[in-house]
Amino acid sequence: MKKKILVSACLLGTPCRYDGKSKPCEKVIRLGEDYEIIPVCPEQLGGLTTPRPPSEMQADGRFINSDGADVTAEYRNGANKTLHIAKEHGCALAVLKEKSPSCGVHSRYDGTFTRTLIRESGITASLLRENGMTVLSEDDI
Repeated sequence: MKKKILVSACLLGTPCRYDGKSKPCEKVIRLGEDYEIIPVCPEQLGGLTTPRPPSEMQADGRFINSDGADVTAEYRNGANKTLHIAKEHGCALAVLKEKSPSCGVHSRYDGTFTRTLIRESGITASLLRENGMTVLSEDDI
C-alpha cells in the first residue's frame, strides 16, 4: 500500500487557480508513481469559485481580493478543511503551490497586489506545518 500525500490540485493539472487555469508540474505528477496522491484546492474547499479575483493576505492577517472584498472566512475554512482531509487520509506530507496565499510554502505575495513576494507561508501551509506535517513546494521536489 502506497503512502498518501496531499497535493495542490493545480499542480496536477486541475484548473482551480484564481484565473481558472492550472500549473501542472511533471515532477509533482510523477510522485503518483510512489505515493497515493490526495488532491486539494483549499480555496475551492473554502467556498471560493473558479475563476475568482486574486486574493492576498494583508499584514493584519485578513485576506482581501483585488475587488476589495474580505474573503478571510473562506481562506480559514479552506485551510481547516484541508487539514481535516490530511488527517482523514493519514497524510504526513504535503506538496503545495508556492506563492499562493493559501498554499505558499516559502513565500507568498505581500498583500499590496504589486507582485511583491515575502518570505512567509500561506495560511494552509502554515496550518499543516503547525499540525506536524512536512510541507514542501513544487520547487522542493
